[in-house]
Amino acid sequence: MNRLFDSILPWGKALCWAVLVALLALGVAQAAGDDALSRISPVGMVQVEGEPPIEMPVAVEEEVVEPMVAPRPTRADYPNIGVSSRAIVWVLAQLHLFFAALVLAVPLFVLTIELLGVFTGDERYDSMAHEFMKISLTGFSITAIFGGSLALALFLLYPDFMAYMTHVFGAQLMVYAGLFFLESFFLYTYYYGWNAFRYGNLKWVHLTLGLLLNAAGMTIMVVSNSWATFMMAPSGVNEVGAVIGNIWEVMKGPLWNPINLHRFIANIAFGGAVVGAYAAFKFLSTNDPEKRAHYDWMGYTSNFIAILAFLPLPFAGYWLMAEIYAYSQQMGITAMGGILAWLFIVQAVLIGTILLAGNFYLWAGMSRTDGSERYKGLIKFIAFVLVVCFLIWVTPHTLILSASEIALLGGSHHHILGPLGIMPAKNVAVNLMLVVTFLSFQLYRRSDKVATVSWAPMGNALMVAIYVVAIANIIFLGVYYGYFTNTVYKVGSSVAQVASTLVVIVAGIVIDTLMFKNAKTLPSHWGRIPDRSQYALFALPIAFTWLMGLMGYVRSSVKTHWHVYTVMKDNSPDNFIPTIGYAGNMITIVTVLFLLCVLFMFWVANLSGTRQSKPIAVVEGGVA
Repeated sequence: MNRLFDSILPWGKALCWAVLVALLALGVAQAAGDDALSRISPVGMVQVEGEPPIEMPVAVEEEVVEPMVAPRPTRADYPNIGVSSRAIVWVLAQLHLFFAALVLAVPLFVLTIELLGVFTGDERYDSMAHEFMKISLTGFSITAIFGGSLALALFLLYPDFMAYMTHVFGAQLMVYAGLFFLESFFLYTYYYGWNAFRYGNLKWVHLTLGLLLNAAGMTIMVVSNSWATFMMAPSGVNEVGAVIGNIWEVMKGPLWNPINLHRFIANIAFGGAVVGAYAAFKFLSTNDPEKRAHYDWMGYTSNFIAILAFLPLPFAGYWLMAEIYAYSQQMGITAMGGILAWLFIVQAVLIGTILLAGNFYLWAGMSRTDGSERYKGLIKFIAFVLVVCFLIWVTPHTLILSASEIALLGGSHHHILGPLGIMPAKNVAVNLMLVVTFLSFQLYRRSDKVATVSWAPMGNALMVAIYVVAIANIIFLGVYYGYFTNTVYKVGSSVAQVASTLVVIVAGIVIDTLMFKNAKTLPSHWGRIPDRSQYALFALPIAFTWLMGLMGYVRSSVKTHWHVYTVMKDNSPDNFIPTIGYAGNMITIVTVLFLLCVLFMFWVANLSGTRQSKPIAVVEGGVA
């Protein structure tokens, strides 16, 4: 009997659950029916001959519901917690973006390095890619922590704004959450399945997991970018913020694709800089020649990724600023000619630091090969061009002076250095810095090779001619069209300058690829590099982090006193652009916090490979 009862019990539970679900569905259907009936009005009287009159609902046209407009919160609608709500959101948002950039970028070049290992058959690439992913794994957890904290802070401190954004993007937020779970699944499967899927056909399974991981991560990036660009340049809504388009029309604002490209390139450069610092940390913390050689190679690879991705980054920034100007001249003037203009001088200092550090590391790395002696004489000329162009780039147009200083100088513009403060001079400077940085990279790549093709002298002459013509063209366009023609041509000439720089880069890659195919390779002594070179790898992530924080502040501040530009006004106590000093302090705080978290990541990654020796028990009279 008990056995029969036990066998019936599961079926009884299933039947109870089925009845419960049916009752719930019936209740929902009844509620929906009642709601439908309530919209059919008024009630009419119908009489059939020989029978008493009965009430029948008369269908009328349903009332049209007006779309929800953007809220108009007052100062009292923002919770007061005793500290600046903007400061809290600023710190959390920036830290979340730093780590999001890291965990999105690292798997991109890890997959490329792993694929390179498959094609070359060199397992060192596979091991290096696996070690890079170890860093990303810890960063993913920290990203999720800051992301959850940011969402909580936004909903608590800016409830009306978040209610409106939730209404505008609707179900897309659930898609974002689903993508996050999907990315988590592929990330952990990709990392922990590395050795299980290392050889043969299983390796292609592993590469597929990496590809799906990157697809999920890239989709998360472009989806979240649509939220930021909607706040700057809203689309799919009318002038009062009512949604009049579908989700695609809301997402594809005029700034969406420029932001997507800019962040994609910047994330790769940023990720390369951070993992380069990890390689430098490991290089300096060991005296084992084999390990130093491994981490020297890893540091070189990281620097290569960071600098190569950084070279086209200014051009993506130009496109973004051009689209901002096209959408709203007021926003463009606020960024480049108003209160935020001086921050671009700080940007020049940071970008100059990145280029100088990257070049110094390449020059120091040339000591690994004996063949580098033939190129070392060019380093002083490259350094001279970098320093001069850097000084031009940081020269301001309008000086911050007292009344007595203005009287002494004869105006707010220096009569000699003033012309160097406008964009034509700065366009010349930045393009020349990029050209000579590529030259440093090209010399480094050539230092361990000797060309064997018969047309090598002709190839070198062609490369020199391309450099000379490109540099002359960049200078001519900047000087002639920048100072002696109409402003329209001044703006248009920058496109030709960019094209000249890109021609040098593309031509250099193509010519070297063909000329050094089957070249004689000189021995490289990995690990034979001065310790001071590793400090350049530490400088890169510091400068990159500060730069990303600075540009994030500029991008957010061009909206001035709007949550969503021209649609939803910010009436909080923080609805103003803070001073440059305050912004600098905030950016420094988040940079220091991020670097501390990065050191924690390095410690955790190093801890996972450390194993404590079993203690030896000591007893009286000897060792047990």
